[in-house]
Amino acid sequence: MKRSGFGPRKKPMSRGSWKTSPTAATLKQRKAMKSRAKKPTVAEGSRYLAACRGEPCYLNVKCPWTDWADPTVVDCHSNQSIHGKAGALKAKHWFTVPGCAACHEWLDRSGAPWEEKCAAFNAALARWQPRRARKMGITEGAECSQ
Repeated sequence: MKRSGFGPRKKPMSRGSWKTSPTAATLKQRKAMKSRAKKPTVAEGSRYLAACRGEPCYLNVKCPWTDWADPTVVDCHSNQSIHGKAGALKAKHWFTVPGCAACHEWLDRSGAPWEEKCAAFNAALARWQPRRARKMGITEGAECSQ
């Protein structure tokens, strides 16, 4: 027993007219209108990440301040949405600071209050930005465009 209300077609489906389908010129115009945001290349981002190498820990939450380069220091990305962090995306490379393994784990995985983490990262970023600018040769006006 057939329960659906659709029976066999009495008349075959008709094709649309050529006037209603898009022409090649229309398709080109649609393609031209689409624009994507420029994604940073690997080379642009690696300059900021390379600047963190050979630096002491700037977070200084779980480690005492030392002026020597800790071998566990890596670049720590911000976890704040104002810095470009969203879902599975990392923050922009401009918002990285050098941090040792212990401080990096505290920033990413600990149960510390969010406000405390943000305050520690923002303080570290404020100390790190002038040093990074000197190290990379960035002028004051150019750093805002990154």
